[in-house]
Amino acid sequence: MESRLNRLETEQTTKLLWEYSIPAIVGSLVVAIYNTIDSIYIGHGPGLGDHAIGGLGIVLPVMTLFTALGLFVGTGAASRISIYMGMGLKDEAERVLGNAFFLVVLLTGVSILFVYLFLESILLAIGATNETYHFAHEFLLYYLPCNLFLNLSYTLSSIMRASGYPKKAMYTMLLGVITNILLAPVFIFVLKWGMKGAAVATSISTLVTLIPIMYHFLDQNSTLRFYKNKISPDKKIIWAIVSIGFSPFIMQLAASVVVFFINNRLRIYGDSIAIEAYTIASRLTLVIILIIVGLTQGMQPIVGYNFGAKRFDRVASTVNQAIKAGIGIGIVGLVCGIFFSNIIVRPFNPSEALAREAARALKILTIMLPLSGIQMVISNFFQSIGMPVKSVFLSLTRQFLILVPSLFILSYFFELDGVWASIPLSDFLSTVLAVVLYIWQIRKFNKNTYAVTLT
Repeated sequence: MESRLNRLETEQTTKLLWEYSIPAIVGSLVVAIYNTIDSIYIGHGPGLGDHAIGGLGIVLPVMTLFTALGLFVGTGAASRISIYMGMGLKDEAERVLGNAFFLVVLLTGVSILFVYLFLESILLAIGATNETYHFAHEFLLYYLPCNLFLNLSYTLSSIMRASGYPKKAMYTMLLGVITNILLAPVFIFVLKWGMKGAAVATSISTLVTLIPIMYHFLDQNSTLRFYKNKISPDKKIIWAIVSIGFSPFIMQLAASVVVFFINNRLRIYGDSIAIEAYTIASRLTLVIILIIVGLTQGMQPIVGYNFGAKRFDRVASTVNQAIKAGIGIGIVGLVCGIFFSNIIVRPFNPSEALAREAARALKILTIMLPLSGIQMVISNFFQSIGMPVKSVFLSLTRQFLILVPSLFILSYFFELDGVWASIPLSDFLSTVLAVVLYIWQIRKFNKNTYAVTLT
């Protein structure tokens, strides 16, 4: 079992990066795939259509907030486990596993209850219109329970990858996606449950994913296992998780807030059709973004383990390869968005007016994807080696500190065009800042610096 992790210190870094990244990409894409499947089926569903797609766009900030909780615990736990296993501290790694389970259940459960209690007020606050409110309310009402299953699956599959089982993590996540593809049309078209059907299908699918993942960590042959005495909360371990997980949490939380501001500006300058266009375009752009997220998650256990083992040459090699891969993935997204946008938006079955606006939005949102790949890899690099402050700063810069002011300033002068232009502008400026900080940090690093960071 230990040989699974020893390979992180001995195997060629290029091979390891893709071996860990491909399963991580599949895992991170699960959320996007669920949302995209729902959007496509809803676009063709009886009595649904453009405003139903807009309803999904309205609830996106809430869905992103729950995703943030999963990233908060999952990424922080996986990073700490990689570092502990690299240092040979298996007992501490299992305590991280147990406390991660506790945190996910607590945070997600409380959040679900809060949203249920204030559902109507939340929907109105995040931009629901007369045309979209009913659809957003019905979907979210039945979608909320699945967040507990989804966050547990996401967190535990991240730990599964970090403990040496990347392919197994991928297969379990794929199981849920396949289930959703099969169930959604039954509930939407056969039973004619509409938005409710899409939400129920997703909830069942996430539960199907969770069952084999739980079995893995109860199996005595697994590298890390659940133990009752290691699930009880431990302040030291919880802090070890949240200190690293805070960065992706802030990034997703900021993304949730930003979607609220974007929808608000779009509603003012473009009405419902602009929100619906953004919903389609952002769903498709999210696919590329989450592929890059998966790449960084695949990078994380390699960087974390070698950081713990003080193999700093392998840390730098892995990060540089991930940056190149992130640029390449972004270029693919750029080409698809610029040259094939009219074709890509069609599966959502939009009206002609919505199709034109969605294609236009997609071209704008994909312009800076290659630079986004650089920024996201660098942010995850700081997170993986236990420097959450720098990672949080970069995340906030891209998602919030530059984008929100740009939204208001550019929309004031250029109205709807200004709303669209603010998104690539934020990506460009935040990437420049990330590259400067990365170069400065690499030049500063030496063995003494790493030793101080570890303590």
